[in-house]
Amino acid sequence: MPEYTIIYFNVRGRCEAMRMLLADQGVEWKEDVISVEAWGQGNQKAKAVFGQLPGFKDGDIVLYQSNAILRHLARKHGLYGKQPNDASLIDMMNDGVEDLRLKYIRLIYQNYEEGKGTYIKNLPDELKHFERFLSENNGGKGFLVGEEISFADYNLVDLLLNHLVLAPECLADFPLLSAYVERVTSRPKIQAFLSSDAHKKRPINGNGKQ
Repeated sequence: MPEYTIIYFNVRGRCEAMRMLLADQGVEWKEDVISVEAWGQGNQKAKAVFGQLPGFKDGDIVLYQSNAILRHLARKHGLYGKQPNDASLIDMMNDGVEDLRLKYIRLIYQNYEEGKGTYIKNLPDELKHFERFLSENNGGKGFLVGEEISFADYNLVDLLLNHLVLAPECLADFPLLSAYVERVTSRPKIQAFLSSDAHKKRPINGNGKQ
């Protein structure tokens, strides 16, 4: 079995997508939880390549940058598509997820009280791109790319779940995305993970905003 360890704070944050991926693939992992106090002492930060978390251990290799970790896991577990162009399309969609995640993070950590209303108002303009792209693959009845789940699906579903907490009706006008989230989260191992105390007791974000 792989010797995987997630190195992160006690939040879902940028690691819940990789946790969903690992759970769905039936792969065990360990958690090296870093406290805010320990991080502030600087020793762990000095070890991180870019001075930030998450980190991820796979045997002898230690990786940083959450999307690099997702891609690493995708290559190891066959989650990068099957057809010649699939990987490029999956990368494109994951980059789109990252763009939206950065906007979400800025709202949560920098402008929550003043910016929440405007963010939710503008959210349909962000979600429509994913709805349209999803519709082009088997009428939106499967995954983002191809016939099998990819790392970008885990990443997008995690982010959409966060948005359903922020704005519970945000998918009301996006039937394909709504069904897609339900379909992915109903996969037995993902459903078990999302029902676990490990997931439910872990805050979405580090500052308590959600």
